[in-house]
Amino acid sequence: MQTIYRLTLEDALVLLRAAEAEAQRIGVKQTICIADDGAHPIALHRMTGARLTGVDIAIAKAFTAAGHQRATHLFNEQPNGPALPGNEAFGIQHMHPGKFTVFVGGFPIVYRDQIIGAVGVSGGNGEQDKAVGAAALAAFDEHIAAAVPA
Repeated sequence: MQTIYRLTLEDALVLLRAAEAEAQRIGVKQTICIADDGAHPIALHRMTGARLTGVDIAIAKAFTAAGHQRATHLFNEQPNGPALPGNEAFGIQHMHPGKFTVFVGGFPIVYRDQIIGAVGVSGGNGEQDKAVGAAALAAFDEHIAAAVPA
């Protein structure tokens, strides 16, 4: 028997608001997707002026981070990123065409050692996408700490 934790829409909105606030602070128009543990979007927000392509990209980043249970940028980090040429998962992004991505911007959401969902961020460069994702995750941690006794 196992206890399963699930993100709610309220949780997703906390993540979205924090991500958008950070994107505004650093001056980047982002698309943010919050997905559940099954990699299905719970909430999607495209900031005014964000690229149209960001919608599919943010969804793919959230899908990958939730479904494969790791941050998307870890696939390509030197020297041992598994999706780098010559490494064990080279070409993995072709497994789920249009849904699986191996570049910066997808981050799993972890609660009590379980992947309960993911954040997908698209619109900035790698550092900007990481900053927006980190702000969302930090806000979620604060939200949970305030709502759930230890």
